[in-house]
Amino acid sequence: MKRTELVEKIAKSIDAKDADLFSEFITEDGIFHFGNAEPVKGRENIRQYVAGFFTMIKNSTHKILDLWDDGKSMIWKGEVTYTRLDDKKVTVKFVNVFNMKNDMITDYLIYIDNTPLFAD
Repeated sequence: MKRTELVEKIAKSIDAKDADLFSEFITEDGIFHFGNAEPVKGRENIRQYVAGFFTMIKNSTHKILDLWDDGKSMIWKGEVTYTRLDDKKVTVKFVNVFNMKNDMITDYLIYIDNTPLFAD
């Protein structure tokens, strides 16, 4: 699978709020670090964490603005529009860094300021 396709599939899994599918892109012992939150270790823990986050939003739409891939790591510069539970839309930019082992993510690092998502 091309790495661009991998990122597109990851984006679709998030926008579908499919924590099961999302977690399948990460190794069993992978690490997920969302913004300032504590890192989450292990695929099942990541699945549960992401499923919990999905309950806090109505939906999301991710865009790929740019991608870099050196074979060992990928960087996804993007934009996400969240629809909050009160139907307010919030758009923020982010950068994801993926440390890779073959086509699996070992470390998923999200650099984002999502405070507007939870602001009044």
